[in-house]
Amino acid sequence: MLEREYDVPLTALRSLYRALGRVGRAQTLRETLQAVVDGVVEGVGFEVAALSILRSDGMFETLAVAGPRNAREALLGRVQPSDAYDREFSFAEPWGALRFVPHDRVPPELLEVSWIPDIAPPQQPGAWHPLDALFAPLYAAAGELLGMLSVDLPRDGRRPGPVQRELLELFATQAGVALANASLAEQLRENQERLAASEEAFRLAFDGAGVGMAMVEVGRDGPARFLRVNEQLARITGYAADELCRMRPEDLVAAEDRAAEAATARRLLASAADGPPADAAVRRREVRWQRAAGDGIWVAVTTTLIRSASGGALYALDQVEDVTDRHLAEAELDRRARQDPLTGLANRASLYERLAGSLQLSTTGDRRGAVLFCDLDGFKAVNDNHGHEVGDRVLRAAAHRIAAEVRDTDVVGRLGGDEFVVVADDVDEADAIGLAERIRAALAEPIVFADNRADVTVSIGIAVYPEQGHDVETLLRHADTAMYKAKAAGRNAYAVYGR
Repeated sequence: MLEREYDVPLTALRSLYRALGRVGRAQTLRETLQAVVDGVVEGVGFEVAALSILRSDGMFETLAVAGPRNAREALLGRVQPSDAYDREFSFAEPWGALRFVPHDRVPPELLEVSWIPDIAPPQQPGAWHPLDALFAPLYAAAGELLGMLSVDLPRDGRRPGPVQRELLELFATQAGVALANASLAEQLRENQERLAASEEAFRLAFDGAGVGMAMVEVGRDGPARFLRVNEQLARITGYAADELCRMRPEDLVAAEDRAAEAATARRLLASAADGPPADAAVRRREVRWQRAAGDGIWVAVTTTLIRSASGGALYALDQVEDVTDRHLAEAELDRRARQDPLTGLANRASLYERLAGSLQLSTTGDRRGAVLFCDLDGFKAVNDNHGHEVGDRVLRAAAHRIAAEVRDTDVVGRLGGDEFVVVADDVDEADAIGLAERIRAALAEPIVFADNRADVTVSIGIAVYPEQGHDVETLLRHADTAMYKAKAAGRNAYAVYGR
C-alpha cells in the first residue's frame, strides 16, 4: 500500500518535468503561455487550464487555454479587471499559494462565470462541483504579479488533495519564472525590432530626402569630415558620395566665407558643451559653396547636433538646400529696385544712397570728391521731331557715353528725363573738370542710328565736397546751379559752383 501511494506522485512528477521542459524551450511569449496550460493538463491532472496575463492597463486577458473546444472558445480572449479576482478571493480558501473558491461560498450576484463544464453536480462529499474554481497566481522572482492560472475538472473528479495541490503550486512557481523570462525576451525582441525599424526609417528618410543630407563627425574644433551623405547632396555639390566622405564640410565653403563658417562651428560646439541648443542663426544659415566643377552656389544649411545621454555631441546632422535660384532672383530684384529701367544706370534712390555714404566719410576727413550734374542740350527737339521712341534711344546712347568716361569706382545715375548725375570719389576740382570735359566731348559727337540722327550736347555743373555741401540735397542743388550757369554760357559746356 505504501509503494502505491508514492507511485502516483512520481509518475505525475515525471509528466510535470516533461511539461516544464517544453515551457523552458518555448521561443516566444505566446508559445510559453500555451506550454504552461498544456503542461497543467498533461502533468498536473486537470482537464482544463486557462492563463490570463496582467496587462499594463490593469486588465487581465486570457491568452492561452488548454482543454475542450467549447472551453477554449468561451475563455480565449476574455478580458476582465483585476478586482474581479479580488472579489472571488475574498471568499476563497487559501491552499498555500493557491486559492480555492468553493461554489457554495460566493453570493450568486458576485459570481462571474464564462464557462461551466458539462457535468452534473456531485452527490458525494469531496467531489468537484462544476462551479468550483481553483486559481494559481503567477509571480516573477521579484514578487511582481504577472498573471493568473485557473484550472478546472480534476481528472479524478475530486477536489485536489495535498499532492496535486503541491504539484500545481510547484508548476505555477516555475511557470511564473518562465513567463517573466519570456516577457523580458519579448520586450527585448520588440525593442530590437523597434530599433531596427527606427534605423530603417532613418535610412529611408535620409537617403530619400528631397534635400541634401549629411552626417558629420564633430571634432574638437568643429565639423571634421562627412561620415555619410545622400545622393541629393552629391547632386547639389557635383561630387560623388564616396568623394564627399573623404572631404570636410569646410572644403566646400567658398574662401571668403570660411572664417564666418568656422566661427559658426565654434558656436555650435559651445552650445553642445554648455547644454542649451544653438540659436536659430547658427542652426540654419546660408553660405556660399563651390561645386566640383568650380562654379559657386548658395546653400541653406540646417544643423542639428545629435547628443549622447550625457549631453555631449555624437555627430551633426546637416540638411542642405540649394537656394542659388532664390539668391539670383533676389539679386535681380535688388538690381531692378536700384536701377533705372530705361538706361540701366543707378536710379535716384541708389544714387542718393551712394552720395550720402560718400558725404558721411567726408565729414571725418577720409574722403573728398565731386558731383557732376549733366543735362542734355536739345533733347526736347529730338522728342518733338522724332518721337519718344527715338528719344529713349538717345537717352540710352547718352547714358552709355557718359558711363564710358568714368572710372569703375564712380557712379552714374539718372535722376529722370534727360538729367544724369556722376558721383566721383577721391578727386579734386581739377580732376572733376577733366572728367566733365571728357563727357562733354563724348556727347558733342552726333548720335547716329540706322534711320535717324540726333544732335545733342550736354551742359555740366560741378560741385565738390565737402567744401560745397555736406548733405545730398545741398550738393545736388549747387551742382544744378552750376549746370544752369553752363547753359547760360551757351551750352555744350561745364561750370564749377561758385566760380
